[in-house]
Amino acid sequence: MTGSSDNNSVPRLVIKKILANLQKEGEGALVRQGITESEHKLLDSFKLLVEFTFSLSAGFPDHPHRGFESVTYMFKGGIIHNDLNGHNGTIRAGDVQWLTSGRGIIHSEMPEEEVNNGLQLWINLPSHDKMIEPKYKVQSSLDIPRAEEKGVEVKVIAGDSMGIQSLVYTRTPTMFLDFTLKPGSQTHQTVPELWTAFAYIIEGDEGVFGSLNSSAISAHHVVVFGPGDLVSVWNKSTSRPLRFLLIAGEPIGEPVVQCGPFVMNSQAEIDMAFEDYQNARNGFEMAKCLRSQ
Repeated sequence: MTGSSDNNSVPRLVIKKILANLQKEGEGALVRQGITESEHKLLDSFKLLVEFTFSLSAGFPDHPHRGFESVTYMFKGGIIHNDLNGHNGTIRAGDVQWLTSGRGIIHSEMPEEEVNNGLQLWINLPSHDKMIEPKYKVQSSLDIPRAEEKGVEVKVIAGDSMGIQSLVYTRTPTMFLDFTLKPGSQTHQTVPELWTAFAYIIEGDEGVFGSLNSSAISAHHVVVFGPGDLVSVWNKSTSRPLRFLLIAGEPIGEPVVQCGPFVMNSQAEIDMAFEDYQNARNGFEMAKCLRSQ
């Protein structure tokens, strides 16, 4: 078992499951989008979840962001990150990049190897944080705390589990846990009662979520949980591990308007973001300079 629970715990049951279908995006890129606009109200504070795979011929050249944090978690290969604020580096398999776009950032994410696979999560920022200065942090795979007991391994990227606490500070309070369950094992993780919570299944075909009598759910599904304070998961497989991310966050409860790379509170703020980018001001001063490579 992981986390702590007692007889007064309220299990979080599955209220929705979404298959993240594989889609082509440009040349050499495949994506699975797990959170779309229809899930935003169920998952307040989370705006996008996409699993991506791309080759050396693909990638994401310079593009702007404003108003949210992005979390990039690599499973295979690597991404070379450059931005016009001077943050440069490569995130490789097992590494995590936290990027607070704040008032504005322009960056590129380009492939390092022939096969590059990972996941990106967008976390909304409250209105009072949307125009803060950008920040950038990388967690090396070796620096991510982890624990293991009774056939369950967890990597604590943000939040806490099995008595292990991540040192990562997130402006929007967030839990980000990477679980691997051996065949026949189970885990029971406490989650703050008022937070929204979901899982994304990376590997496995016989994961049972929320209740022991629920139907098994396979890889590449997003599993949305209802209210409660305890997430329970069982791996019913006798031969294959079950790997999933458990992600939860404190709802912000504010109006949200998303348009392309900007996440703001109103259409007027979205319009201003585009104007600022086009006119190289208010966080986008470097827009007309040499592009990052």
